[in-house]
Amino acid sequence: MLRYLGVRLLLIPVTAWILVTVVFFLMRVAGDPISAAMGGRMTQEQIEIRKEAAGLNRPILSQYWDYISGLATGDFGRSQDNRQISEVVTTYGAASLELMFWALIVAFAIGIPLGRYAATHRDSVQDTGLRLFAILAYAAPVFFVGLLLKLIFAVKLGWLPVAGRASTNVELQLQHVSPKTNIMLIDGILYGDPGYIVDVLEHAVLPAIALGLLTAGIFLRLVRINLIQTLRSDYVDAARARGLSQRVVTGRHAFRNAMIPIVTVMGMQIAMMLGGAVLTETTFEWKGLGYQLATYLSARDFVAVQGIVAFIAVVVAVMSFAVDALVAMIDPRVRF
Repeated sequence: MLRYLGVRLLLIPVTAWILVTVVFFLMRVAGDPISAAMGGRMTQEQIEIRKEAAGLNRPILSQYWDYISGLATGDFGRSQDNRQISEVVTTYGAASLELMFWALIVAFAIGIPLGRYAATHRDSVQDTGLRLFAILAYAAPVFFVGLLLKLIFAVKLGWLPVAGRASTNVELQLQHVSPKTNIMLIDGILYGDPGYIVDVLEHAVLPAIALGLLTAGIFLRLVRINLIQTLRSDYVDAARARGLSQRVVTGRHAFRNAMIPIVTVMGMQIAMMLGGAVLTETTFEWKGLGYQLATYLSARDFVAVQGIVAFIAVVVAVMSFAVDALVAMIDPRVRF
């Protein structure tokens, strides 16, 4: 087990390096960020001065070496407004982490039990309806689902807030919490006002559903397909022959083995949630890392975009390791 995890652990920096390298050269193909952001607002001489100060006139391999060296020490670069990208990641990454947490609760709560139900009621009317629901949940664009949820539950019914992570007065008050975590729920708990906690939870409902439904549709289909295949196995037939109830056969014998291939895909879907978070955060003005990434893209701040994408690459690599470790715990065969 330790040898297997050790090898996978060594692959984290390799995977992150490959992803970061690809992003670096793709961004350079798009042109230098100074000309892209300041073109038309500065003279060519002023642009050249800025490029010289930023080191963008140097050979691309020298720029690449400086960039990789900086990443090794935790320096993701600076944005055009002279903010450290590491500071941006720390501030806004917590908000994205909070959104992903709520979205995962929605995805697991909907996808796994409904997938299990569909598998045990195969080819029934309920199964057909759940499969259609899974397709719609997966196929519907996140921003469309978000706008629809806002129209129904915020505008028409007035049950939930339209946007933001909390009400304006709540956000202002939570700025004074110490220690500040930038995770609204934790900050609200530290502040000690139940009304603030309720306000934060209300603001999280619609964004969590919009992002969580996408992954829930994938989970539902995966659980259904893999559980159906597992229920056809010989050892499941043997368990039925011993007189075990269908509930015990499904829960104790079939479901755990069916989860082995699902866990791998689930882990990567969690990592891919960062991509969906860009649209979700923009739709609900949830000021997280995805919202900030969209802002930097609009401003054509390629250095900031590159730094945030590099951070996401590291997260994906770490998530891949966590998935491998979890699969090894569930199925000892993968260690050999």
